[in-house]
Amino acid sequence: MRDPATAVQSDPAVPESQRYCPKCGEPVGRSRNGQPGRVEGFCPRDGARYSFRPKLRPGDLIDDRYEILGALAHGGLGWIYLARDRNISEAGSDRWVVLKGLINTGDPDAMAAAVTERRFLVEVDHPNIVKIHDFAQHPDPDTGENVGYIVMEYVGGRSLRDLALNNRGPDGSRIPLPLEQVLAYGIEVLPALGYLHDRGLLFCDFKPDNVIHAEEQLKLIDLGAVRRMGDDMSALYGTPGYQAPEDELAGIGPSIGSDLYTVGRSLAVLSFDFTGFSTRYARSLPAPADVPLLAAQESYYRLLRRATNTDPDRRFASAGEMAEQLTGVLREILSARDGIPRPAASGQFTPERRAFGVPADAAVAPLSGPEVAAALPLPLVDPADPAAGFLATVSGTDPASTLAALEAAQITSLEMTLRLVRARLEVGDLAGAWASLPSVEQVGNDWRLDWYAGLLSLCDPATWPAARDAFDKVYDALPGEPAAQLAVAAAGELTGDPAGAARLYERVWRVDHGFVSAAFGLARVRLAAGDRVGARAIYDEVPDSSSHHVAAQIAAVRAHLDQEPATLAEADLLDASTRLERLRLDKQRRESLAVEVFRTALSWVITGSNGTGGPVPVPVRPVPAQRTATARRVLGQLLSERDIRLGLERSYRAMASLEPDRTARHALVDLANSVRPRTVV
Repeated sequence: MRDPATAVQSDPAVPESQRYCPKCGEPVGRSRNGQPGRVEGFCPRDGARYSFRPKLRPGDLIDDRYEILGALAHGGLGWIYLARDRNISEAGSDRWVVLKGLINTGDPDAMAAAVTERRFLVEVDHPNIVKIHDFAQHPDPDTGENVGYIVMEYVGGRSLRDLALNNRGPDGSRIPLPLEQVLAYGIEVLPALGYLHDRGLLFCDFKPDNVIHAEEQLKLIDLGAVRRMGDDMSALYGTPGYQAPEDELAGIGPSIGSDLYTVGRSLAVLSFDFTGFSTRYARSLPAPADVPLLAAQESYYRLLRRATNTDPDRRFASAGEMAEQLTGVLREILSARDGIPRPAASGQFTPERRAFGVPADAAVAPLSGPEVAAALPLPLVDPADPAAGFLATVSGTDPASTLAALEAAQITSLEMTLRLVRARLEVGDLAGAWASLPSVEQVGNDWRLDWYAGLLSLCDPATWPAARDAFDKVYDALPGEPAAQLAVAAAGELTGDPAGAARLYERVWRVDHGFVSAAFGLARVRLAAGDRVGARAIYDEVPDSSSHHVAAQIAAVRAHLDQEPATLAEADLLDASTRLERLRLDKQRRESLAVEVFRTALSWVITGSNGTGGPVPVPVRPVPAQRTATARRVLGQLLSERDIRLGLERSYRAMASLEPDRTARHALVDLANSVRPRTVV
């Protein structure tokens, strides 16, 4: 820890740019006509007295206990002094403490804030919040009036503002803090705000200046603006650029939402060059097109947008909810960067119910809206809902029985209503499902309404754009949830936005390999764009522990086969052969795939190739029957027309031996005879 004595200012002063009248807020103490501004005086507008001079000097003894060493800093409500607690020793030495006084002792609002602090701040006890030990008084050296001072623990270290200002690039210029670091800061401090909120307290003035990083821990400091919820009498303090819109604070007052607003603004200031955050962008965020970080990190942009929404009802409802989404965004960013999945159980969604878009008889499967609707995860049931217990008893039954049980139940709740929507969708009653879906006017802003609206809209191609809009709203509300991104990706693919779908499919797949639909979706989009190598790479990432591993490998084989022979290279055929030989398939599936491989190889050989995918003339002379040991083989057959025909004939006959239908069996034998190489007697 930094030696506290070295943190004391040798010449404490409030910069002129930070001097404002405590009553009307107008600038005071500014330079004029070449003369420096006065540290003490009266506001020319309303005559209120102001003083920006520290009232305590080194050596002053407060309450016969706290010996002042000097001033550390100044904040929105007062000077902060370093002192030695002479009554308590820790490990044989005096305990360092901090005393915070008032910039203007004549300010009645500031004095009222000090009294409020004395009432409840000493009870605040959280590892990420500075500990308030005591409340002391000392006569003002000018007026003789007693002035209150908060006595709190000394926290060595640097503020997040200082860390950001001193973060330099290779050329020495200041650069924003790494986004991962900023998100980690937010995740660590939000529980401290949640602790205050749970006790009916609001921090009100969260900003990078008021968070200290010391000994691998963050602490909230400067609790001077903390107030009780519902307090409409105490003076309200905040910082322009960070605090919620003034009309909101003046109208409905400070709230949990306004506290979280300040966190969102602080994250933005720390993570990118937010020029004009207190002026031009005082109530908004810059567009992603103007900030590369926001353009590259869509989920982070959406998180900031929700945290700082001008409508308080659309912000995060709690510090815990915001921390959960921050964690999800951090997982996504880290996994996209290093390729290491970071799956985690969601607090909002079930896992995906089944994978959609899994190919059966081709390299890709066409996407179906109803298939997606039946596969996407579902919102978890709120355990506090009156119907939660009953709904747990109807899971696992067939859709018709479930619907009957729900309609017979005499329980009214939002969860019951949403379960009815789902049950009617599952029995095919789309009109009934839509009729059951409540409106925002009935239940308020709830992302689950948009989620179910999206599921219903997927069932009709005419409403696929509406599905995308609905899921996009869920993504706005839950920017750290892979399920929301998966739904937007699928709806985007259905509505003709393959690039947007690929971007989100990849983000989902990178963070959690449990979303196999994202892997097949990403491979499908890449194949449609002609990127077969990229598609096969994704198929190879489906782990062998997945029930869809074999389907992915079969799709990878077919990704070689469904292209024109002239675009094939020898390496494509060899890779398809190797993959098929490695798969443990039943004989019928194996021989069926072998037929596809041999047919493609035969077309390639007959067309002719130079091994790079380009066509060349077919040799006039037949290929010699004798081959060297180094000749390339496909499923054990040399890459010659005769050998490939023999392999194809063998596979057709093997399929015929497994075919129970006589007509189909004869057809396979005929195919075998038709491809058999011509022999000379």
